[in-house]
Amino acid sequence: MTGRIDTRESIWSGGYFAVTVGAVALIFFAALESLAMTTVMPVVSHELDGAALYAAAFAGTLATSVIGMVVAGAWCDRGSPVAPLTAAVGLFVAGLLVAGLAPTMGVFVAGRLLQGLGVGGQIVALYVVVARVYPPRPHGPLFAAFSATWVIPSLIGPFAAGAVAQYLHWRWVFLGVAVLTAAAFVLVFTRLHGRQLGTDEPSTARIGPRVWLAVAVAAGVLGLSLADQLRPWTIPVVAASVVVLVAAVLPLVPRGTLRAGRGLPSVVLMRGLIAGALFGSEVYLPYLLVTEYGFSVTWAGLALTVSAIAWAVGAALQGRFGDRLGNARTSILGVGLLTTATVLATATALGHLPPATAIAGWSLAGGGMGLMYPRMTVLTLAYSTPQNQGFNSSALSIFDAAGSATTIAVMGLVFTALQATDAGFAVVFALGALLSLLALVPGLRLGHAHEKHV
Repeated sequence: MTGRIDTRESIWSGGYFAVTVGAVALIFFAALESLAMTTVMPVVSHELDGAALYAAAFAGTLATSVIGMVVAGAWCDRGSPVAPLTAAVGLFVAGLLVAGLAPTMGVFVAGRLLQGLGVGGQIVALYVVVARVYPPRPHGPLFAAFSATWVIPSLIGPFAAGAVAQYLHWRWVFLGVAVLTAAAFVLVFTRLHGRQLGTDEPSTARIGPRVWLAVAVAAGVLGLSLADQLRPWTIPVVAASVVVLVAAVLPLVPRGTLRAGRGLPSVVLMRGLIAGALFGSEVYLPYLLVTEYGFSVTWAGLALTVSAIAWAVGAALQGRFGDRLGNARTSILGVGLLTTATVLATATALGHLPPATAIAGWSLAGGGMGLMYPRMTVLTLAYSTPQNQGFNSSALSIFDAAGSATTIAVMGLVFTALQATDAGFAVVFALGALLSLLALVPGLRLGHAHEKHV
């Protein structure tokens, strides 16, 4: 009951064409929105008077994406992926519309939470669609196409979003992506609707506990993000949020992850740390360029484009020389590049250096991430068996999202607390540098599985 088409067809042939184009487009528009958000957020924050919720607009989306991942995965295991994909795309589009039409920053953040639920579920459901619609042979080319959909938005998304915000209005960044996403989904749905895509052996595993754990992760991150708004209860809220977050994440990741256990636990931990260091800092780079150096949002977005190009180069080098370089040297080189970039950003903010210092430095961050990020995925699969591939892959994504969201939330607290001083940007970037250096601890404990044969 796979509902697959002729196995001799390619992913771009008549039988698969609409599904392939629609699925690639859905991921493309999700990636485009994610990168565009970082570029236009300084303008949104200024217009909606939402500086206090700046970090929550980013961290909240990552937090709720964990819920979307868990729910969509369990839903797909129990039947066809069409229903969870429909629900996920509906939530994503609804969130885009709410954010695009938001009259206040609070409503805007609510829209971002909906987007997180949708994008997390959408990615998981699309992966299941691939497994149940396409035979194994074209999986490689299709996932390569999915990867390419992240590269192109990285190159054009920040600049294009800045131009839309500058010459039209920032609201069209969200409203435009909503319309395009809906059109892409129609393309997929018309080909999948009515096809038998269920599994012959539906999962009977209990999903309730994992869903509640994902909800707890999201609640912990949101608690951190909003703690500054809950004075005089800020400190108790922060403490309670950290306890909830740690307790909820532990069952969702391999045992020994927080202790940097050798092998897979260190892979998962390192991924979360480098994600937090980069994405937490990157949230504030355009903000720095716009508010302190007078950049337009269009030109501020180019700093992210430079990093994206370097990321693509780093990933290409990793794919070609990664096995020869080895895991330890990859970690040292990647962490060194990322740390240098965050230190340069810190120095720029602290010493009011020319903005080119931070922009050029950020290309090093992209290169370092390009070396390390794909290696973490390869190692996760290499350390996995058919019986735990789903759990391990999920753990990598969850800790990635949780690490990024937590870091952004903490940086938001620090930045808000220091907003009356000139130290806010410098301290945020310094925290990114510290996290990057800390990633070297698990980075030297990655070990070796059978990654050369994966």
